[in-house]
Parts: sequence; C-alpha cells; structure tokens
Amino acid sequence: MMTETQQKFLRAVAVTLAADRVVEVHLFTPRRQGQAETGVAVIAVAPVEGAVEERHAVYTARYRLLIKGPERGRWEFDCKPEADAPLVTVETVVLGVKERSGDEGDPARLDQAAWRAALEDGAWATPA
Repeated sequence: MMTETQQKFLRAVAVTLAADRVVEVHLFTPRRQGQAETGVAVIAVAPVEGAVEERHAVYTARYRLLIKGPERGRWEFDCKPEADAPLVTVETVVLGVKERSGDEGDPARLDQAAWRAALEDGAWATPA
C-alpha cells in the first residue's frame, strides 16, 4: 500500500520524466529521521526511438518532506540521470543503493505494466 507521500513522489517522477518511456521503478521504503521523511527511487527509462544500442537511462529520484517543525510540509524533490546501461544492469544499481542506504527489505518494484496501470487508475495521474 502506497502512502500519500509516496504517491506524490511518483507523480513528481511522472511529471519530470516521460511517463510513457518508464520501464521500471524501484521504490525504496521511506525513512523518517528527526523532522524529515526521505525517500528514494531508481527509475529505468527506455532508450529513444532509433537508438543504436538498447541502453536505458537510469535515474535516481529523491524527496524530502519536513513532517515537524516550523517548516512542516516543505517538499523537496530531485530527479537526475545516473547512468546509461542495459536493463539487466539496473538491478545492480538498485542493489548498490540498497547497500548504501542500509535497507533490510527489498524495494517495491513497479514494472512497465504496473507503472502504466497506476497512472491510468488516476491514483498517480499527472496533473493537467
């Protein structure tokens, strides 16, 4: 079950990247530390039409939401390209992020069909 904040995070990803080219999303469990909640996702985006190689753009998206204090509700979001690699390599990137974050569990994985279904459901529909 997605939290409201995770849904907001995925909507921001959909607005930032070409949602129809997203192949998979690996959504890590949010962390609460002090007055903030943070979250990370690794996103694989399909190569553009006519690309010579089947290399996917790999993005890391992050958010930070202040949940306490005088600036409660402040939202920060960043999504940047990290690599250009074959799709099978994305799992290695995900494992690296998992190790650095110290997460015990596996991130939630949305394949292309689940991503598109979620966007069509309207639960994560991009704003008009």
